[in-house]
Amino acid sequence: MSKLFPTLFSPAKIGNVTLKNRILKAPQSSGMNNKDGTVSERAIRYYSEQAAGGAGCIIVEYAYVDEIGSKSAHCHLGISNNEHIPGLSWLAECIQENGAVPAIQIEHCGRQKFPGTQPICAASEIPWPKLWAQYGTQAVPHALTIEEIEDVVHAFGDAALRAKTAGFEIVEIHGAHGYLLTNFFSPHTNHRTDLYGGSLENRMRIYLEIARDVRKKVGPDFAVTIRLSGTDYEPDGFPIEDTVALAQALENEGINAFHLSGGDHHTMIHQVSPMAIPVCHNVWAAEEIKKHVSVPVIASGSITLPEYAEEILASGKGDFIGLGRPLWADPEWPNKACADHPEDIRPCIRCNEGCLERTFFHHKAVTCAVNPVISREGELHIRPAATPRKIAVVGAGCAGLEAARVAKLRGHDVTIFEEKAMDGGLLNEAAAASFKADIRPLMRYQSTQVRKLGIPVERKRVTAEALEGFDAVICATGSQPVLPPVPGVDKPIAVDALSAINGSKPVGKRVVVVGGGLVGSETALDLAENGHEVTLVEMLPQIMNGVAVTDLLAYTERIAKTDMRILTSTRLMAVTDEGAVVQGPKGEMVLPADTVILAIGFKPCQKLYAALQAAGKEAYLVGDAVKAGKIYDAFHTAYRTALKI
Repeated sequence: MSKLFPTLFSPAKIGNVTLKNRILKAPQSSGMNNKDGTVSERAIRYYSEQAAGGAGCIIVEYAYVDEIGSKSAHCHLGISNNEHIPGLSWLAECIQENGAVPAIQIEHCGRQKFPGTQPICAASEIPWPKLWAQYGTQAVPHALTIEEIEDVVHAFGDAALRAKTAGFEIVEIHGAHGYLLTNFFSPHTNHRTDLYGGSLENRMRIYLEIARDVRKKVGPDFAVTIRLSGTDYEPDGFPIEDTVALAQALENEGINAFHLSGGDHHTMIHQVSPMAIPVCHNVWAAEEIKKHVSVPVIASGSITLPEYAEEILASGKGDFIGLGRPLWADPEWPNKACADHPEDIRPCIRCNEGCLERTFFHHKAVTCAVNPVISREGELHIRPAATPRKIAVVGAGCAGLEAARVAKLRGHDVTIFEEKAMDGGLLNEAAAASFKADIRPLMRYQSTQVRKLGIPVERKRVTAEALEGFDAVICATGSQPVLPPVPGVDKPIAVDALSAINGSKPVGKRVVVVGGGLVGSETALDLAENGHEVTLVEMLPQIMNGVAVTDLLAYTERIAKTDMRILTSTRLMAVTDEGAVVQGPKGEMVLPADTVILAIGFKPCQKLYAALQAAGKEAYLVGDAVKAGKIYDAFHTAYRTALKI
């Protein structure tokens, strides 16, 4: 029993199934299965490791229920015919053998069909905006007929029976996130005038029919749960009051637990919230549903740390906790929390770079920015080095600390050299804004691991000559700001973004930020939210190019609430004592400012690496020293480099 998290690690039941703790791995698309929907060996390795991490239950990712229009994505898991049962049985057994209750989610994608191929089926002929933008009229869904709805209902029941036959102990119906069932439930996507449209009773009808069909086919004692969105966050969508009524009706149909979430793919920031959205984002919905039903409620959504989970349970906001991305960042999250070592949990920072961006928008298998092993289980695990060596790591940013951690765990003798007084490198600036607070636990985690492993950190600048006694050197020397080649950038009024963020140079009331990439946009937003008069200048037609979709949406919403002025297709020409001279579509103008912040990019610091190479020394570049990038790049280059030395 955990002393820190006693409620989280107490057993509890869903239906007749007992879970050893209150943690369920939430279902998430992985992109790891075979093209025909059958289970792959890669998926087996992945889910086996997820189960071994200590969660009470593993809910396998959504599986499509029919061969017509329910398949949502590439390499999507299937449960649509009996050919899928052998692989699903293998998967259920592996989850059980690794200590968790096996569950599976069954789903019909509705209008949210990523491949954009017909048939696309929904309640009404209203396309998903993303598909419409990509495919035009091809993305318009077919409005299901009454007979076709009946077929879908039976497909869910048949899929649930296959899940039971395969050995899963719980089946979860996917009734959230903008998929088919919510296409019927939400007035935003349901414009029908028959018995499946209009009134709340009609809009919830398909849910009740599916619940009845599933219960009839799996029997009275098999555990059935359903995932619901508290709201779809659409202005003309469904409110929590509708979801409460739906949950009460579903409980009467024998649903054993409700798994609460929120949003749809159009309002993605509420479904897979980025760090600019508060943590525990949809817990309010679980708390409200719990007031109106007598069966357990699973709270989920950005519950990144065990202290959050314990508080939710102890205060009665939910009965179980659904963890998605946190178990990608660290599959051992439950085991470490149960052992009362939460400081050893590698935290999810909700960047969505390795998961959502790869799976939903680039059709790749999932991975994680801070955990390169996800989807590469059995390939990239840390193993002892054949010959322990003496290794220097120069730089204590996130790449340097990760490289040092992995090298030390492999048995090498590691020393870190860092000239600054604190660790973290550019993470210190990255975490400065209130909407980037998720990065702070990551920094604590990295420093804690270095300390626990006993890796010495020498606070000094080193040269190639000073490193002669080491067998190999990992250069995590980072990057430095690039200044534009225009007159006046050396004036006191001009400061680089890092100096503005870390406070080493003062920032006045009126600010011009030059550069609308991620760093410039975040800097401008933070200043605008803290009372500065901000103008953001970007030479491209739009700001935030290359930024994760959820960050783009979240920042756009936040920017709209400020008085920030944005000038696109505008180039900096000079910095004067009065402000910034820029050239835009309407010609040249002066933007009065007390401070001009330059955020046009970074260049890698490779001087030490070049000197080591010239001396014939074995040396490696990691993180920003390779190419200025994101946290994802830092962790992945560092991990893989330390793994091969």
